[in-house]
Amino acid sequence: MPVRVVESSTTSQVSGQDASSGHSLPPACTLLSVGRAFAGTQNVSSLQKDEAWKVNVRIQGCDLDNGYLCGTMEALNVPLADTPVVTFWEGEIVDNKNYTFFTGKWEATPEDDIRHWSKFPSFAPLLSQVEADGGKSLDLSNYPYIFMRWKEQYFVNVGIDCGLTIAGFYYVCFSCSDGSINGFYYDPNSRFDIVLTNFWLTNCSPFQKLELKCSNEKHLGFTFSSYQLQ
Repeated sequence: MPVRVVESSTTSQVSGQDASSGHSLPPACTLLSVGRAFAGTQNVSSLQKDEAWKVNVRIQGCDLDNGYLCGTMEALNVPLADTPVVTFWEGEIVDNKNYTFFTGKWEATPEDDIRHWSKFPSFAPLLSQVEADGGKSLDLSNYPYIFMRWKEQYFVNVGIDCGLTIAGFYYVCFSCSDGSINGFYYDPNSRFDIVLTNFWLTNCSPFQKLELKCSNEKHLGFTFSSYQLQ
């Protein structure tokens, strides 16, 4: 369920260290912050055809200390939909304090995790350690990429009988240098061995990818705690 939020136009500085636990946090990122917008495409390809939807994402809130962020995702040209389709999602930041690379829920196995994370070239240097212990011993505080999971919680503007689904979740990689986002989707209902990404389709397509770039616009967001991404 969404958490109760308090609107705020300010953000607080985040260091790379959690003072209470001494555990290194992911690097602060100026391009991943409350109110930041991203735009791009969702490749929704199937064995029969190639298709891409225009997608907008906005970060509505984040709490770095607890490895949490949330936002909205909008698809603009979804077939069979009369209007853009918007969902609200909540995310887990892989920080090895709150969350590791192993999902441990949503019907995702460690093998599923490794397969999907390995789709990101930036994950390659971390692979052996993640295979060994889930990456718990990795220090990600200075790593130039932030890995996350995004789980859509509900539809904002359409009913649950719209013929679309949010059963799965996204494996996400964010680049701190240019603000680009790449995502691959895991759907436990898919019959395919290799599932990349799905954006609400009931009939899951196996060959899909989310690609977003940071836009220049930024609006007010929400503060969840004294820790926020900068």
